Amino acid sequence: MKRTLNSLSFLSAVALLLSAGTATAQNTVIDQIVKEGTENSQLEKLAKELIDGIGPRLVGTPQMQQANNWAIAKYKGWGINARNEKWGEWRGWERGVSHIDMVYPRVRSLEGTQLAWSPGMGNQTVTAETVILPDLADSAAFKQWLPTVKGKFVMISMCQPTGRPDYNWQEFATKESFDKMKSERTAATEAWRKRIAKTGYTARTLPVALENAGAAGIITSYWSAGFGVDKIFSAYTKKVPTVDVALEDYGLLYRLTESGNKPRIAMHTESKELGVVPTYNTIAEVKGSSKANEYVMLSAHFDSWDGASGATDNGTGTLTMMEAMRILKKVYPKPKRTILVGHWGSEEEGLNGSRAFVEDHPEIVKNLQALFNQDNGTGRVVNISGQGYAHAGEYIGRWLAAVPSNIRDSIKTSFPGAPGGGGSDFASFVAAGAPGFSLSSLGWSYGNYTWHTNRDTYDKIVFDDVRKNAILTAILIYMASEDSQKTSTERAPLGNNPRTGEPMKWPEPVKATRRGGLN
Repeated sequence: MKRTLNSLSFLSAVALLLSAGTATAQNTVIDQIVKEGTENSQLEKLAKELIDGIGPRLVGTPQMQQANNWAIAKYKGWGINARNEKWGEWRGWERGVSHIDMVYPRVRSLEGTQLAWSPGMGNQTVTAETVILPDLADSAAFKQWLPTVKGKFVMISMCQPTGRPDYNWQEFATKESFDKMKSERTAATEAWRKRIAKTGYTARTLPVALENAGAAGIITSYWSAGFGVDKIFSAYTKKVPTVDVALEDYGLLYRLTESGNKPRIAMHTESKELGVVPTYNTIAEVKGSSKANEYVMLSAHFDSWDGASGATDNGTGTLTMMEAMRILKKVYPKPKRTILVGHWGSEEEGLNGSRAFVEDHPEIVKNLQALFNQDNGTGRVVNISGQGYAHAGEYIGRWLAAVPSNIRDSIKTSFPGAPGGGGSDFASFVAAGAPGFSLSSLGWSYGNYTWHTNRDTYDKIVFDDVRKNAILTAILIYMASEDSQKTSTERAPLGNNPRTGEPMKWPEPVKATRRGGLN
């Protein structure tokens, strides 16, 4: 009995020593991650090259391909294998210059830009009157009016009653004045919605009807509810340009037109149609050692809308993942599990790149230890949800415990949470039953000022926050790779939707659009 107790004591001592050794090694790697990410950050350099140098990355454009190739060169320079993996095809298009001037009743250069995939005007500049979409009785009256648009620029957006965001009104207006403005704006918005509905067309089909009737071009204004900010999406016209004019200048044109001054504008826009082009995800990889057939993944979409530079949507997510991979390769060159990073194409058109990857790589999805995706802006990570996985709190809790408190303490967790059905690329993996998680960031006025806007530029990046995100991501990936346990994907009961009262359902996989932008 004495010998047995001694043997047990010896084994316990060995176990404690091994545990202490593991903890020491773990702390050493984490200290090195923090040190490298803090003292040798490459974020500013990468941002200047990607955000300023290459710029926006609309799917199907040469800039998207340029970005794919740039990322591969960066990874190879860090000793990381990388490749472009074709997932589909898209309408090829390249933006050219846009210039819009009011030339009557006075001269003023207008702030505006053509929408993505807008037809160009070649070498010509068209000068014509502006007209406002009228409030007609019904579709029959609209058809009767339609021929009058020939040779004119048609304004199809509501004239906003104020260019001041609500927070500015809240700070300075009386309550009565603020309430009155909101009431009038709500009524005007509903009236404009009805105005479009009475044409018999939708916001998508109306521009096509107008161009087919001979309009010189379509003018929109999609205000983003912030000072000087518009959202820039896609054109539906095929023959004449569609341009977004900033609220201030759109309001000027609208009021002059409405009052009978018959303003005239001169418009010159250029773009190139490039046919059908291949589209890619950029994948980088550090091969695992003892569990090479299990995977941990970093994730961010690479594409953007192209009204600005795609800085916070999703340049900062891209930079976070690239910097985390660079750090990991330097301080953790031989991971237990294989580390992958996916830079996805065409997220903005429906998570297409990541959905295609999930379809094409069931072996990775099946053996995924964890995926961490970052998308919603430049802010430091403040929320992580368990995405409906019953035991997510156990393993993510273990990994977060290793993160320095100055990063970890600002993060709120929601376990088990509910599965995300969309929003960003983690949802492609969740729908397939894989442990994909979103690193959700502090807002920094993302929704109004940078999300899909003409102001999403380098100067909006908050590098101190992005540095913390890169360090956090690197630590989570390291901990997930080293974890002795395989993560559980057992689903927690979802309960009822708080809005509808109906039972919530797990999202179903959605097939990627592999050939897009052609209709």
